Amino acid sequence: MESYKNITIKLIIGFLILIPVFEGSSQGSDTIISSTTGRQKSLNVTDIKDITKDGFNFWQDEFNGHFAGIDFGFNTFLNKSYSGYAPEFGDFMKNDFFRSNSLFINIIHQSIGLQHNQNTIGLVTGIGLQLQSFRLNQNTTIEEARNGRIFPNTLIFEDNQKSKFSSAYLIVPLLTEFQIPIKNYANRFYISGGIYGGFWLHSHTKIKYRKEGQKEKLKTPDDFSLSKFKTGIMVRMGYRWINLFATYELNPFFKDNLGPEINSFTVGFTLLSF
Repeated sequence: MESYKNITIKLIIGFLILIPVFEGSSQGSDTIISSTTGRQKSLNVTDIKDITKDGFNFWQDEFNGHFAGIDFGFNTFLNKSYSGYAPEFGDFMKNDFFRSNSLFINIIHQSIGLQHNQNTIGLVTGIGLQLQSFRLNQNTTIEEARNGRIFPNTLIFEDNQKSKFSSAYLIVPLLTEFQIPIKNYANRFYISGGIYGGFWLHSHTKIKYRKEGQKEKLKTPDDFSLSKFKTGIMVRMGYRWINLFATYELNPFFKDNLGPEINSFTVGFTLLSF
């Protein structure tokens, strides 16, 4: 009887001893599962973009070209030919270079990157307004005959006379731009070139003169046989706040056989970039 009791007590003591062991084993198993799940969750939310956030990021930087802004330039005529005009007419479209100006107001701008993992080459397009004027000889203006042909008209007034011919065109360029990063991408030198199309909007002549000591102005609007659509070459380059441009019109300034064969050329700089 005493032997039976001893066996029973030993079994109870052994069972009590094993309970903490099983509990510790169960808790250890739960901890491993939780840790594994945590590692899996951590791997799932890792984004490769986060690795490069402190440096140059090819996924976030986009190509940004140069066009929008206000440009100011100086105009002249190249490739002059007055064949078909009498010698006494002379070079009646001769202009004062520093008083013949173009103002470009480029209000719409679109950049298109051409590289997959970089942003230094792309296309640039947009819409701009070109306000172009030519300061002619102070006694000379132009007029359009009934057949559309352009002729000079000499007007003699008192002192301080000014003669100007002005036009307005809508400009749409398509440029290829190359950029060279400088100082660890902080700044960039760029150069671009391409073609542009122009659509005629308005043109007029204006004479300023004095009559009996009073300032007078004579303004005559007309199309003056200008090309309603023109094409040209545009080149732009710059670094930081220094930005230069030049344009050359490929088609003649006037329509074929209705005026002298001349091509407009403009060179200038950017006043304000948008």
